[in-house]
Amino acid sequence: MVTPSHLEDLIAALRCLPGVGPKSAQRMAYHLLQRDRAGALHLAKSLEQAVSNILHCSKCNNFSEHEICDLCASPKRDAGLLCVVEMPADLLMMEQTQCYRGMYFVLMGRLSPLDGIGAKELHLDRLVRRVQEQPHEGRLAEVILATNFTVEGDATAHYLATLLQAQGVRVSRIARGLPVGGELEQVDSGTLAQAVLERREVMG
Repeated sequence: MVTPSHLEDLIAALRCLPGVGPKSAQRMAYHLLQRDRAGALHLAKSLEQAVSNILHCSKCNNFSEHEICDLCASPKRDAGLLCVVEMPADLLMMEQTQCYRGMYFVLMGRLSPLDGIGAKELHLDRLVRRVQEQPHEGRLAEVILATNFTVEGDATAHYLATLLQAQGVRVSRIARGLPVGGELEQVDSGTLAQAVLERREVMG
């Protein structure tokens, strides 16, 4: 049986999504064509509009429809704090905590030499330029590194700390610890050990 070329193209296109193999792409294509053609057209239109209109904010590197995103343009943010995260989803998580009101820089990845991702691919020169230009906008008191606690995330944080400290800026890293509501017996030993090391004095 010969598969129609357009169907082959659709299946091949769906495979560009992370974690989608040949079988999954085939199931998605069959579903869209057989069960949800309206959804398929909406998906195609949304993808086209997103690719055509979404770019990177010139300040924080996050996705934006404008040269400077709404968050960076907001006068309510604390320009003295700059939090560096790996991905836009990490920025959203930070915002959900409602405990941080500073600015951001989104790396759009992390250092991973095995995957061919180095400082050049993460455009770290833009981050350095952001730090260097900050005095014109107000004093930058601190850069907070909020990369993930993985091997790559730790390596990225170490590299960034060295890079940014050379610019004369204070650099900190978010702490590891126990999850809220977590019980000690259910926590892995590495997390518990880090929580002990990063303990704080109890004020009476």
